[in-house]
Amino acid sequence: MIERIDTICLQVSNIEKSSNWYQELLGFKEVYKAEGYRVLSVGNSGVPLTIEEGNTSLDNRTYPIFFTKDIKAAHTKLMEHGVDVGELQIDGVNNFFEFYDLDNNKLQVCFWE
Repeated sequence: MIERIDTICLQVSNIEKSSNWYQELLGFKEVYKAEGYRVLSVGNSGVPLTIEEGNTSLDNRTYPIFFTKDIKAAHTKLMEHGVDVGELQIDGVNNFFEFYDLDNNKLQVCFWE
């Protein structure tokens, strides 16, 4: 069902300022830009860093985003097993949903082409 870790996500208070900081100071490259979030390539790594604007005072701000080719089947399977699953969302290019593990840790699954 899950094929790989797609990205690691961090919440930031100011998306533009943070994106510039990661690019200028750490040499990351912005590879995707959308309302409220940016995807940054990290050197030669196959796993990018996603920064999203949000509440930075939350305890669990970092979470993995997993990739699947069949997001509807993954969503259905988790719901059928009684997992706390959010709605399937589409933001233009990216399809995703959030779900929570047994300790209420946030996880996310995505699909994009």
